[in-house]
Amino acid sequence: MLLFSMNGRTVVNIATGEKIGSLSSCNLKVDEETGTIEAILLPKSRLSALFARDESDYTEIPWQNIKKIGIDTIIVEI
Repeated sequence: MLLFSMNGRTVVNIATGEKIGSLSSCNLKVDEETGTIEAILLPKSRLSALFARDESDYTEIPWQNIKKIGIDTIIVEI
């Protein structure tokens, strides 16, 4: 699966049922040595998506916490 094909999918926390955000404006945290994805970084607000300066403006979802990637939704447990 390619990252751009997941664009626009809603991210939902399975523990609370809460919508966390959308992958339309996410960033990835990548280990520079191994090239593996460590986490998805979702902006905390729409303004953060445009003007984020550091990681504190994002909700970090560790890659191992992604439980299921569906057609419209990504289920995570945080």
